Amino acid sequence: MTFAAILFDCDGVLVDSEPISLDVLRKMLADLGWSLSYDECKRFFVGKSSHEEMALIEKQLNRKLDPEWQQAYVLRRNNALRQHVVATSGIYDCLKTLRKTWSQRIACVSAAEKSKIILQLDKVGLTDFFDSHIFSGTQVHRNKPYPDVYLAAAQALGVMPEHCVIIEDSVTGITAGAASGATVYAYNPDHEDPAPLLQAGAHHIFHDMRLLPDILQYALALTLK
Repeated sequence: MTFAAILFDCDGVLVDSEPISLDVLRKMLADLGWSLSYDECKRFFVGKSSHEEMALIEKQLNRKLDPEWQQAYVLRRNNALRQHVVATSGIYDCLKTLRKTWSQRIACVSAAEKSKIILQLDKVGLTDFFDSHIFSGTQVHRNKPYPDVYLAAAQALGVMPEHCVIIEDSVTGITAGAASGATVYAYNPDHEDPAPLLQAGAHHIFHDMRLLPDILQYALALTLK
């Protein structure tokens, strides 16, 4: 089997955004009476869209959130990202190398709303790597952990899902990628417990984005033997 396309998640994979977003969320949740540590907040919310975050908060608090609170959260989060988000370490060199082989078949596929994806990619200078191949889970029937957005991305690129390799960092995203039939590589830069990632369907775990091109080339070489 050969990889015809590479599909990257955004948050935590292309941009180091999760600590920024979680910090804003933790502070605003504390004001509502729900105090969480960073690790607890990460466990609850990483990999989820804003809509899913709001639903989870409402369930926990057992009440509806005011639209004004939701709007304030998105505004504060986006302002924080606009000021502080940076690219994932090594991602520029990684994408430059991958583009030599895959050129028009590299995509960004995220559970986040498209405006947030574009805000972050523009801020860190990664947008041009994707040639408008940017897909949001909010624009398909079911968001991650369902495979719909990955299936839509593969179709738009003109490739079969099983010929795609997906780069993810969360259990939610890996579950979605594996359900699509693609090969999923889990990015785990902090060397966290790999068991949940493997159980979700990750085929391989790596820790340094600079090594991804070599890892993929090695995988391709093995399939040609």
